[in-house]
Amino acid sequence: MTWTRSEQETVRTDDGTRLWARRSGRGEPLVLCHGGPGLWDMFDDVAELVGDLASVVRWDQRGCGRSDPSDGPWTSERAVADLDAVRGHFGLDRMVLLGHSWGAQLALNYALAHPERVSALLYVSGTGIGPDTDWHDAFQRNFHARLAESPELVARWHELGDRQASGLSEAEERERAVLRWSAEFTERERALDHARRMAEPWFGVNSASNQAFNAERKRTWGTPALYDRCRALDVPVVIVDGPADIRPRTAVDSLERALPSVRRVILPEAGHLPWVEDPTGFRQAVASVL
Repeated sequence: MTWTRSEQETVRTDDGTRLWARRSGRGEPLVLCHGGPGLWDMFDDVAELVGDLASVVRWDQRGCGRSDPSDGPWTSERAVADLDAVRGHFGLDRMVLLGHSWGAQLALNYALAHPERVSALLYVSGTGIGPDTDWHDAFQRNFHARLAESPELVARWHELGDRQASGLSEAEERERAVLRWSAEFTERERALDHARRMAEPWFGVNSASNQAFNAERKRTWGTPALYDRCRALDVPVVIVDGPADIRPRTAVDSLERALPSVRRVILPEAGHLPWVEDPTGFRQAVASVL
């Protein structure tokens, strides 16, 4: 399969919702699932990095980014069905799935529901299958510690936070998101620039989606049923993460222990967005699957 130029497309789901999608590159189909929940595709660099290795499909999840505005439903079942609509739209019998952060959870859910349609899963910077108590408190501590390395950013973060109750402008919402995302990068001199690139273009965070999916994860993650489903998953999985991620990487151990066919690639210099901080290592990890 060969796609030599980038093409924007519209995917229609079974309930008529239109999803933004783009395809580019050449080679084996690689479908990317962006993070969030409630964000949009920010995989320009990834598509460019591996475009000579794979036919890359990117998409904005329901109600997010360039996809149709939507009231949901915000459930894993609906998100899996939307991803399957993307697969069907591009005529893919099977695909390599790459999910990042929340997208890693979505990609895992899809593989559990449709293992016959996934040739391999790249699980990037996820938080495992244990309960939130395994990682969330440490994540909050690490976030504040990382942000504190740039004192000028801390002051503005708290100023905007204090004003949230009375409402922030769109520009201020974007600024607060950029400050939050800047904590994802270990190289503090360039962290703000990296985070600003993530917000260009800016579409706004779908807070309803974010809240609903996070609440669902708290109810369903860490259950014996989920562990059993992962133990039975007949799909090769490569876990990719970096020790500088402010989400403790020990959280991913739960998934690594459960999967019957798994390999873990740790990129020593990387944080939550490993293709930014170690593009060579990230490309090699993707190439090893393709």
